[in-house]
Amino acid sequence: MQAWQVHELGEPGEVMRLAHVERPTPGEGQVLLRVRAANINFPDALMCRGQYQVRPPLPFTPGVEICGETEDGRRVIANPALPHGGFAEYAVADAAALLPAPGALDDAEAAALHIGYQTGWFALHRRARLEAGETLLVHAAAGGVGSAAVQLGKAAGATVIGVAGGADKAAVARELGCDVVIDRREQDVVAAVKEATGGRGADVVFDPVGGEAYTQSAKTVAFEGRIVVVGFAGGAIPSPALNHALIKNYAILGLHWGLYNTKNPKLVQHCHEQLTELAARGAIKPLVSERVPLAGAADAVQRVADGATTGRVAVVPAAGNGAAA
Repeated sequence: MQAWQVHELGEPGEVMRLAHVERPTPGEGQVLLRVRAANINFPDALMCRGQYQVRPPLPFTPGVEICGETEDGRRVIANPALPHGGFAEYAVADAAALLPAPGALDDAEAAALHIGYQTGWFALHRRARLEAGETLLVHAAAGGVGSAAVQLGKAAGATVIGVAGGADKAAVARELGCDVVIDRREQDVVAAVKEATGGRGADVVFDPVGGEAYTQSAKTVAFEGRIVVVGFAGGAIPSPALNHALIKNYAILGLHWGLYNTKNPKLVQHCHEQLTELAARGAIKPLVSERVPLAGAADAVQRVADGATTGRVAVVPAAGNGAAA
């Protein structure tokens, strides 16, 4: 089969190599899956660079999220068991962790439903306890994780303010349903949020960026607001001023979604049921901006790493493999 492999660490576009390799052999409790679509996540790029908390042995195949097909023909969503990741024609995954792919979504959309939407759901509902009528501020609103948070926030009845970088991404944020869109390249984010909220600020802030975005979050969070720290796509890890959190009476919450898979896997299943229901009634639908063939995976991962994409980019190994069965 064909699979992308990383033999040395570095930029994805430089170190990912397409090769003919043997199909992976499932271990105990694992299954072999034909990859119908693989969604590109920022951690894929971090893994190529050796900067992610998970460091698979070299050589490895990146790709942490797929829609696959079992030997008996079931469409499932899975996180492949590294080092046999999803940017290949076949991958392996833990049988106990397979989730049914929602019939309302095609393969590429289903592949994009899991990590980003689970992250958004746990951040907004499990950690921040977002309530209908509250104001949600989403950084990187046109990105893969941000776009999920926007849709989930709207589905929960919140007023959503989206921050995006550039006119094109701002347009995507509007299409996703943001009530207010702030172009951080053209506007003062803090002033714009305060204007949009009558000076009150946002009840919940979803921050997958860090750095300057976190500084803006602390300045715009409302009394008794909650900032959920989801990641550091901007590269800089902030050091929160706890005296500021005390004076303004807000909470700083961390979210490491992957821990739930071992700490409380039943919650992951419950979340998937909620997401499937939302997808069935059209309340959420992953924004798949591109579907690229397997040969284009390395370039696509690099563009995601560079922040040059919107929504999700899906790798579709076989022609015509992007539609639902």
